[in-house]
Amino acid sequence: MKIAITGASGNLGSVIVKATIALVSKENVIGLARTPEKAEHLGIEVRPGDYNDQSQLEQSLQSVDTLLLVSGMDAPDKRIKQHRNVIEAAKKAGVKKIVYTSIQGAEENTAFSPVVQSNRQTEKDVSSCGLDWVIGRNGIYIEPDIEYIENYKKAGGIFNCAGDGRCGYTSRNELAYAYARLLTEDKHNGQTYNLHGEAITQYQLADYFNSAFGTDLIYKPMTVEEYREERQAELGDFIGTIIAGIYQGIRDGKADNVSHYKMAAGREHESWQSYFARIKADT
Repeated sequence: MKIAITGASGNLGSVIVKATIALVSKENVIGLARTPEKAEHLGIEVRPGDYNDQSQLEQSLQSVDTLLLVSGMDAPDKRIKQHRNVIEAAKKAGVKKIVYTSIQGAEENTAFSPVVQSNRQTEKDVSSCGLDWVIGRNGIYIEPDIEYIENYKKAGGIFNCAGDGRCGYTSRNELAYAYARLLTEDKHNGQTYNLHGEAITQYQLADYFNSAFGTDLIYKPMTVEEYREERQAELGDFIGTIIAGIYQGIRDGKADNVSHYKMAAGREHESWQSYFARIKADT
């Protein structure tokens, strides 16, 4: 069985490639990337995979049985068309199954909602395309918070508009473990899974950071408006507004969902105690 993984040069796609290789060997895994040279380090066959080029995608998906469609990063309206290009190319190339990496989040009333809505549209397109399918809805990555630790130290704490809301965080490695199984096990066909670990508050996140990094961070909630202005000042209007929308969704309970991780992966998601203990051991 030949498995193709789009976005193979990206942060998520590359770790899914590695997890899938562990199950089916390098010979049966094909990477797709807009710039194939950026994925050569994975040691697998890499083919061109530009979401805007349906004919190129159709050629690159020849001989592929199962396809992982990693959600694109373009504007919401553009992503819907790009994802449809991948789906149509897969159908024409004879692909039998599509697994799609979707997201969780507020479907309305936040600045992040248009992104979530575009993913929901692709979910509908995947599930109605006539092929076997599986959809994973990823929780929020924990890695960006880890990478932001020096900023948190300088600020003396974590400040955002999530309030008391709980967030179902996950890590790319845990997602990769689950997606490798969704790609290779037919029992998941026709299912939609929320993929995340134990949902925690920002207060708990600060405590985990303190235990792992020896810091003394606090969490202080902000209003949505305050946080949006602060993020816009640092990151620009577009990204700043989107990030504020994500945390508004957390505040409103849209990131605190039932997790189906064990059903998808066949084991429990790594606990945050274990995750942060490993970080502490490495620092």
